[in-house]
Amino acid sequence: MAPIRTSCMRSVLQRKAPQLTYSARFLSLSRSRASISTPETHYEFFPETLSAGPPPAGPFVIDTTRLRREFLQKQASAHPDKYPQDMKRRAEATSARINEAYKTLSDPLTRTQYILSLKGVDVADDETARVEDPELLMQVLETREVIEEAEEESDLDPLKQKNDVNMARSLEILDKAFANDDMEIAKQEAIKLRYWVNIRDSLANWEKGKPVVMVH
Repeated sequence: MAPIRTSCMRSVLQRKAPQLTYSARFLSLSRSRASISTPETHYEFFPETLSAGPPPAGPFVIDTTRLRREFLQKQASAHPDKYPQDMKRRAEATSARINEAYKTLSDPLTRTQYILSLKGVDVADDETARVEDPELLMQVLETREVIEEAEEESDLDPLKQKNDVNMARSLEILDKAFANDDMEIAKQEAIKLRYWVNIRDSLANWEKGKPVVMVH
């Protein structure tokens, strides 16, 4: 009788094996889902391009072409349609965060404001953050007049070149300030950069006779 009992036991185990395998896989998947950590900063969404993280550990100036490439790859892998129904909502939330992270880091002004916010410095929503430099303010006002009075878009080419130089100078100062963890200099230069970005956008959206609104 023993051989028969052993044979029956083997048969039962064989029938249960697929169920045990499925359960093991389900448990493994559940554990892997639970172990997925939520990135704490925008930088963590792009480990290939921004592996060192935000300044001062990583550089302020980044390769935006490489960042966009990694962004598109991340968005493709995080597309909600690739996930089962019970994970779609989480995938949608992840996709939205990837979008926000890319939009923030790809633009120098919002990147600057974001890095400062990580240090507890708010210049994005601080209405009192102004440059107390009469010469700079006069330059901004004169620039607005030139843009509004331009007859042709080509008339603005010298202004575009000058503004590009101003932006490049601000980015260089910010790069050094963040590398040295000097938030006071970074804050002041971030306010200046906001003027240059304003001018850049006004030039890009130029239309003859269109009023120019400089958002400070």
